[in-house]
This record gives sequence, C-alpha cells and structure tokens, in this order.
Amino acid sequence: MEGVLSLQRFPSSAIQRRLSPFNLHRLTRSSSCAPLRAQQSGITEGSDNASSALEGKVSDVKITEPKVNMYQNEVVDSQGIKIRRRPPTGPPLHYVGPFEFRLQNEGNTPRNILEEIVWHKDKEVSQMKEKRPLYTLKKALDNVPPPKDFVGALKSAHQRTGLPGLIAEVKKASPSRGILREDFDPVEIAQSYEKGGAACLSVLTDEKYFKGSFENLQAIREAGVQCPLLCKEFIVEAWQIYYGRSKGADAILLIASVLPDLDIKYMIKICKILGMATLVEVHDEREMDRVLAIEGVDLIGINNRNLETFEVDIGITKKLLEGERGELIRQKDILVVGESGLFTPEDIAFVQEAGVKAVLVGESLVKQSDPGKGISALFGRDISE
Repeated sequence: MEGVLSLQRFPSSAIQRRLSPFNLHRLTRSSSCAPLRAQQSGITEGSDNASSALEGKVSDVKITEPKVNMYQNEVVDSQGIKIRRRPPTGPPLHYVGPFEFRLQNEGNTPRNILEEIVWHKDKEVSQMKEKRPLYTLKKALDNVPPPKDFVGALKSAHQRTGLPGLIAEVKKASPSRGILREDFDPVEIAQSYEKGGAACLSVLTDEKYFKGSFENLQAIREAGVQCPLLCKEFIVEAWQIYYGRSKGADAILLIASVLPDLDIKYMIKICKILGMATLVEVHDEREMDRVLAIEGVDLIGINNRNLETFEVDIGITKKLLEGERGELIRQKDILVVGESGLFTPEDIAFVQEAGVKAVLVGESLVKQSDPGKGISALFGRDISE
C-alpha cells in the first residue's frame, strides 16, 4: 500500500536530526545497527526526495548510551513530560542461597497507573511486532475499506443537533472502576450507540487494564456499524497505528503526557498518509500549549481526569479554553472534545459553554441496560434524528 514508510538506511546527520529520543534508545540497544524507519522525515515510498535523502549507513553513527539518556532527559524536561516511557533502570537481582529477589526502587517501579500501563505497553508492542512485522500490515491495509471521516462526522452531528457530537465509548472496564459491564457484547453495544445518535465510537483495545481488544474493534467494523471508529489505545510506537488501521480504525488517540512533540508530529503525518484522524489528548495548560504549537492538529481532547491520580474535575475543560488559548483554537479551527466526568445534561451544557463541540463518554453510557437510550438521558433529549 502506498504511503507506508519504507525501511531504509539514513545518513548520520539525518539520524541526529530526525530520530526521536526513544528510537535512539532502541538504536543503542541493538547489537547490530539494523535499518531504521524514516521516522521523523515523513518520507514515503516513491518520494522524489527518497533517493537523495536516504544514503549512507546507520553503522556510521556512533552514539553512546549516556549521550542518548542525556538527550532523552533534556527532551522530557523541556516539554514537561512526567510519564517515563520505560523503566530507567532494570530490576536489580539479589541472591540469597537458591532464592532470587527483585528489589523495587524508584528507577524500576511505576509512579502512577499511566506509567505502569505505558511500561507494559512497550513490552507488549515489541512482542506483537515479532508476530506481525510492519510489511505484513502493509499488505493487510490493501484489503481494508477506506477510512471514514471522523472529524467530519462530529462536525455534522454538532450542526444537526446544536449539541456536541458524541463519541460513545465501548469499554468493559477501567483501572479505577473495575468491570463496568459484565454482560459485555461490543458489537451489540456499538449498534445501540449508533441507533441512539452517536456520531462516532471509541473502542478500547488495551487488554490488560481495560479488558478490550483489537478483535473488538474489528468485529464492530465488520458488523456493519457505520460510525467512524477511534482506536482507544496507548500509542507508544507507529506500528500500533498501522495495526489499528488494519483492524478498521478511522482515528487514533495520541496522549501528550506520554509522547514528545516530535513523536506526535511524526504520528500525525502517518495518520494523514493513511487517511486517519488523530485525537491528541491533553490534561493541563502546558500540554495544551505544546499541542497548539504542533502543525496539523485539528482535533484536541481535554481529559478532565488526572491520569496520575484519577481525580476528575470538568472545570479543567473550561480552564484550558479560556483566554488566548481559546482564541488560538478558534483561529486554527480546531475541534475540541471534552472527556471524562460527563454524566448529566448539565455536565454537557457546562463543557459546551466552555467551547467544546464534541464529547467522549463511556462509563455513564456503557453501564446502562440500554446504552442507546442512555444517550437521550445524557443529553436531555433524543439526538438520534
């Protein structure tokens, strides 16, 4: 499929400029410098610039682990990223007789649930990539129907109803609430959402912490649901974007507290190549400012839940849309999605008045005996017509 980034060798200068700190980390861990993706370049197969830009060998580059770690820390500190991508240190081993002990310390223990999820995801994705290399996903994309217009569906719903367009979430569980619905049938729930007036659907694909799966995403798409689908995954590598698209995703979630700016820019470019939307999620002023400075962002989600403490405050949405930030969002014609803590028509009215034109709601809907009818209760009226 045209548009999949090629696996070729980079000149050393290009690597120094283009690779994200996390990709540099992988480079140093490799015993032999394997060919790398054109990660931050945006160069695709067939590009006129490919022949001139892609020359030289990765093996020419000599990067030491301390320098890479220093570069990583500089990027993380400068952008205020609190979530560490992977454990800074491995678990130290201590032996007493025949027994082995792994002692926890600050360097190998997650500081919050989001960091725990990200560390697990990093290992999980590495294992999945071995089973499904990128080139196999490239072939699979040839048989996937064209992506649906995620942003267009939200705007259309807002214009039709005068209320925020709804992204209804297909979610069985969460780390903070446990199992939300025992009789969980993802296709049945998705169909009920669509009938109830949802503009788009969000499908949890994380298995360990949210009891979701990519198979749920694929099943909903193949069942004939017409709503555009957001792959609600903790993205740490571009490979996940291709995998989500191969399962029928029309949009991808990117979390600013996890990804540095270069990774967000790079992943947005990949999504545009694949025809997908990107919902870039922020939690505070600093993350909002970072994302507003990134070219190509047209959909921002404001999560009212602190992913470190899981406390919820819908006032965060209003706070992040006041003053100059709100004006810049209007100038850029960015559609803002309110997320978390929305249970009543009053909650919807509050975030709409703050400036959102779409909302993402899961818990308050999926727990209803009829999720579709739950939409009417959430908005205070029927939005299906």
